[in-house]
Amino acid sequence: MRKYEDFHKSVMVNEVLENLITKEDGVYVDCTTGEGGHIKAIYEKTNGKAKIIGVDLDYEVLEIAEKRLKEITDDIEFFKSSYRDIDIVLHGLGIEKVDGFLMDLGVSTFQLKGENRGFTFMQDEPLDMRMDTDSDFTAWNVVNEYSEEQLSKIIFEYGEEFKFARRIARSIVNSRPINTTFELVDAIKKALPPKERYRRRRHFATKTFQAIRIEVNGEFDNIRTALEKFPEFLNEGGRICVISFHSLEDKIVKNFFRNHEKLKLLTKKPILPTEEEINENPRARSARIRVAERI
Repeated sequence: MRKYEDFHKSVMVNEVLENLITKEDGVYVDCTTGEGGHIKAIYEKTNGKAKIIGVDLDYEVLEIAEKRLKEITDDIEFFKSSYRDIDIVLHGLGIEKVDGFLMDLGVSTFQLKGENRGFTFMQDEPLDMRMDTDSDFTAWNVVNEYSEEQLSKIIFEYGEEFKFARRIARSIVNSRPINTTFELVDAIKKALPPKERYRRRRHFATKTFQAIRIEVNGEFDNIRTALEKFPEFLNEGGRICVISFHSLEDKIVKNFFRNHEKLKLLTKKPILPTEEEINENPRARSARIRVAERI
């Protein structure tokens, strides 16, 4: 496992604590543990009295979180699992009810900087993008095996690459086989007019990489499945707090909270990061929080 000390900086920590913690001795589940930043904050906020469970699909980041948090406590329980299987985790622990679920959606710093993970177009790596490294399905399969129509659909819908999705998909198909991230970037580059590449605020490959990552990890389906399971485990007054970075993720969360008969939406408008936090941590720029309470 690669070693590095550049920990992922958790976003909107104060806002999470204000909206998630309803009692000091509650039971809280961080469904996207990452490197443990939010868990550390929850532990400190509750003065070590809360029962905290950390869940993540990525074994490498879980190992980092466990080592990092062992410096302050041995009481946190960690599980390698998808949040879509939260019912299996809680039943296995004999836990019937909890007081809060936290989901911080998106990719962590470790995943972006991890060797040979293939999440970023800033390094030349094998096409991977798996959050669960035990899975056999990778970005290589999507890029090299999907039809032009399938690729165009996910780039359009998941990447919100509305104008050039078809051209990018065609370029990918015509450039096969594509084995590395830089080869994928080249295929995307060929599909875009020079003016389009240079005028974008973000790197021109961002949307396509995002779309492929979402497809590889089944992210939207997993979010929907997890949200459906959360309410049955919540104590009355317990809360679900979701940080999203993508407009489609946010829409899924907002609609679920609004329409579920056992939930009360506490955030008619999403909670946004402060300008100060954005300046300190640019990744927070697109973050937004939605919160619902069990009634």
